[in-house]
Amino acid sequence: MTAYLDHAATTSILPAAARVLTEHLASVGNPSSLHTSGRSARRTVEEARERLAAALGARPSEVIWTSGGTEADNLAVKGMFWARRTQDPQRRRLLVSAVEHHAVLDPAFWMTEHAGAELVLLPVDRDGVLDLDALAAELAAHGPRAALISVMWANNEVGAVQPLAEVVALARRYGVPVHADAVQAVGQVPVDFAASGLDALTLSGHKVGGPGGTGALLARRDLDLTPILHGGGQERGVRSGTLDAALLASFAVAADEAVGARPTSAPRLAALRDRLVAGVLELAPDAVLRGPADPARRLPANAHLTFPGCEGDSLLYLLDSAGVEASTGSACQAGVPRPSHVLLAMGVPEADARGALRFSLGHTSTVADVDALLTVLPAVLDRARAAGLAAGPGTPATAPRPDVASGVL
Repeated sequence: MTAYLDHAATTSILPAAARVLTEHLASVGNPSSLHTSGRSARRTVEEARERLAAALGARPSEVIWTSGGTEADNLAVKGMFWARRTQDPQRRRLLVSAVEHHAVLDPAFWMTEHAGAELVLLPVDRDGVLDLDALAAELAAHGPRAALISVMWANNEVGAVQPLAEVVALARRYGVPVHADAVQAVGQVPVDFAASGLDALTLSGHKVGGPGGTGALLARRDLDLTPILHGGGQERGVRSGTLDAALLASFAVAADEAVGARPTSAPRLAALRDRLVAGVLELAPDAVLRGPADPARRLPANAHLTFPGCEGDSLLYLLDSAGVEASTGSACQAGVPRPSHVLLAMGVPEADARGALRFSLGHTSTVADVDALLTVLPAVLDRARAAGLAAGPGTPATAPRPDVASGVL
């Protein structure tokens, strides 16, 4: 039986969300149509909007449906930048933390190449937490030229929870809007859009037990956004496209249930995480826990470790062969593994960064899943280290199973 420890990549759909999805799949009607079936579909969409907004401390009118977290991040970065540049051509600086997901980083880099943006990568400390002094210095020097700030609520690799209250307070002094990717945070830590003071927030359906292909950008009604999709003018004219009532109803139920269960699920997952970390460090004393050591400053379901003398991909494939599924947390292009940009930004040496594994827990996780990892880990580490020695110093070890896809950011 497989032990699935990669819930940060995607988690299984919640039973209630699956029921709602199947109930609505047979319904017909375009939510933009005016006949009876269309109005019924529209009612489903708007009830889902109300439910999602209530779960996250937002107003229904602040919910913009998207196809997922990537689209929502793109809409936030590009839409906010273009709108601000139109209002004030001097506001060209994009302030983005160096440990953002590529759904934020890649649009930001694209804007520098195609839209005249000036990208500022904000540094983080050794735990992966934003350097607030660096942000303050940047704003003091160039605040009137800042178009927006994007800092994730919690990091998807090392689980570091970011100091968003302080970020928002600094940004307000200079009139700079703030966006946060909260894809990993929703359902794990308290997320209240109104209380946060944020201007925009991203979430994704399949991270909270909903269906894939669903997401949302929460955006203040007075926040100007330039559309990146054009067509029928749905979603406040900001995000055109026919809405899927069944998917959105399921997404809203999942988010509502995940948020509602958090007071009990988060402590349960934190206990499992602590059992996992303690067990791994007992079996591999030279392994290093990455991210904040203080449990209050990291996601309860996240455990990210590096293993000296090992290649993360080798560990991943060996664990998979032994029935344990995890993630390296690194990007892999054209079959060439690269160390995580998050770990490098934290100052982790490249050689150490290559030996990274992320274990992430979810609503189906059990003690048996953790113990399955601890049972097979010693043999996996022995084989991975032997492969590393055979490859020679500075040479990535050949992965035992190159047919298996590498980790997901």
